[in-house]
Amino acid sequence: MARQASGSVVVQQGETIVLVTAVADARPLPPDKLGFFPLTCDYRERMYAAGRIPGGFFKREGRPTEKEVLSARLMDRPIRPLFPKGFGHEVQLMATVLSSDAQYDPDVLAVLGASCALRLSSIPFPESLGAVRVGSVEGRLVINPTYQELASSPIDLVVAGTGRGVMMLEGGFREVPDAQLVEAITFASQHIKTMIALQEELAQRAGKPKGVYQIHHPDAKLLEHLERLTVAELGRINEPPKRKHEREDAVQALLAKAAQELVHDGGPTEAQVVAAFETIERRETRKMILAKQRRVDGRSFTDLREIHCAVGLLPRTHGSGLFTRGETQALAVTTLGTSDDEQLIEALEGESYRRFMVHYNFPPFSVGEVRPLRGTGRREVGHGALAERALTPVIPSKDDFPYTIRVVSDILESNGSSSMATVCAGSLSLMDAGVPVRAAISGVAMGLIKEADRTAILTDISGLEDHVGDMDFKLAGTSRGATALQLDVKLAEGLTLDLVGQIVRQAAPARMKVLELMASAIQQPRPQISSYAPRITRIKIDPEKIRDVIGPGGRTIRKITEETGAKIDIEDDGSVSVASPDAEKSERAVEIIRTLTENVEVGKVYNAKVKRIMNFGAFCEILPGKEGLVHVSELDDKYVNKVEDVVKIGDQFPVKVIEIDEQGRVNLSRKRAMERSAKAQDGEPRPSETRRRG
Repeated sequence: MARQASGSVVVQQGETIVLVTAVADARPLPPDKLGFFPLTCDYRERMYAAGRIPGGFFKREGRPTEKEVLSARLMDRPIRPLFPKGFGHEVQLMATVLSSDAQYDPDVLAVLGASCALRLSSIPFPESLGAVRVGSVEGRLVINPTYQELASSPIDLVVAGTGRGVMMLEGGFREVPDAQLVEAITFASQHIKTMIALQEELAQRAGKPKGVYQIHHPDAKLLEHLERLTVAELGRINEPPKRKHEREDAVQALLAKAAQELVHDGGPTEAQVVAAFETIERRETRKMILAKQRRVDGRSFTDLREIHCAVGLLPRTHGSGLFTRGETQALAVTTLGTSDDEQLIEALEGESYRRFMVHYNFPPFSVGEVRPLRGTGRREVGHGALAERALTPVIPSKDDFPYTIRVVSDILESNGSSSMATVCAGSLSLMDAGVPVRAAISGVAMGLIKEADRTAILTDISGLEDHVGDMDFKLAGTSRGATALQLDVKLAEGLTLDLVGQIVRQAAPARMKVLELMASAIQQPRPQISSYAPRITRIKIDPEKIRDVIGPGGRTIRKITEETGAKIDIEDDGSVSVASPDAEKSERAVEIIRTLTENVEVGKVYNAKVKRIMNFGAFCEILPGKEGLVHVSELDDKYVNKVEDVVKIGDQFPVKVIEIDEQGRVNLSRKRAMERSAKAQDGEPRPSETRRRG
């Protein structure tokens, strides 16, 4: 398949099949336009793979779904660092899901296929990359579990790595202790080696000879000249602690001065000077951190930046939280809705509904930039998904809290770790909204600088440390354990398992400290939701009674809605949700529904209304659509000559159910209800006094 691609491979597990292709442009990019390595990863799920036709008007796949974007990122992140530095050709990796058995997630197969396609191609790709998903089934770690197994698994972790180290981690957990987290990563690494061996065997048998591609190397003379102009001043810039823009302004001024001297006819271009300067700045900043054992902002390796937390800032929203860490600030807002607000997800494994969503926005003003807004980018989708994964384990079930929950995080200021700020702000806003979350969740981003045998693990990294460092390790969780993890590595050799363990252990006290500071703003969820949020009451009725609530052509449910203004949702299992901003109207709607679905009970007293009069008695309605007969002998405690002497059509009075015969006919007694009332007046406990609450 796909023989004109530089490399292609089909990866199959069960009946799930993914085709992955790799193509490199034969024409190299000019050195001044190279900049960020031009790698593009795309992942697409064809609905025919599961025997489905896409929904919507056009009946064809359109823009990539969130799942497709996240899977494309999963391919990109471990592959990118393995390419040779300075590779000057555009590369595109495409994964297409051709068949799906709705048992296995194709995303891991796409990562594995991307590595294999590159190894089979003529593109220089030095070593194979393995990828697996780890789950836990009945306390036992398993590789590539099914969707069904993952549903009950406390661990959902994707690990990608080479024979030398871990290249990427992406996972969600249900408050898993740090030791179990490291154990799962170690378990995955053992199986990754098997997949690497398979790829190497296939590459030897079917791989193409590696082609000649252009590798851009920095100009040694330009670097030498630029070093003489900038190194000393860079040392002075990095010496005293500075705020982000203060340091950036000083660095840009130094670069402009150097470019003014170096850029001239016949000399290097401005783009070449900028690229060389970035190389020098990265090297000198890393050298300073390792040599002086301190960071550019003056912190030690384990210090957190100053943190401020606030809740309830926005009066008309359902819940809000502001989390500020150094020069990173996230405003999270929680909105509560009804089941109508759930998001319909159309996927290969079938349709599903999503009742908890986290959306992340990164406006340009947050970093002092001017750029057009072009919709949600891949980075925004990825950061939102990470925060959602971190917060999901503490979200109450639908039975306990029948609301659709949406958290929106707007990054107001960014200097590193805005996704972890989103987790913290989101946790604050959920509590402020009165969502009964089990615990607060905090997150921290860890960094790394590694040169030969010298290593610095940095807690709570800034934007500069992310830029010049070797990794971005994000860990979120409660005081009991981890709920989300994400690791990106820039080192071609990856991280050793020992180093991963050190990073996890160093992150633990930082997370606990952040939780402590968050508790100073709000310690537990508010006891009541906002007055502007809908009040939802959830009751259960007999599924056979659903038609009684809906009525012919929906007339009954429309009448209830018009009378009370409440919004009513009925599920097939008999679960009924009644939502209204007005608590009294919501209660009225619930009362009507209970009355419509209530079964007549022998011995119970009802308020009856006379509908028809016959010579032998009166037919009375005791519940909507339910009638019974009060025989003439049961109308009064004295002799009744004619029914009309006692009651008329439209009269209302209490009656007691004395019998329901084999044919379902209900016999009522006004006389016995009168006797019961007289006894209650004489001191016998009234029905309302003996009825159990519930």
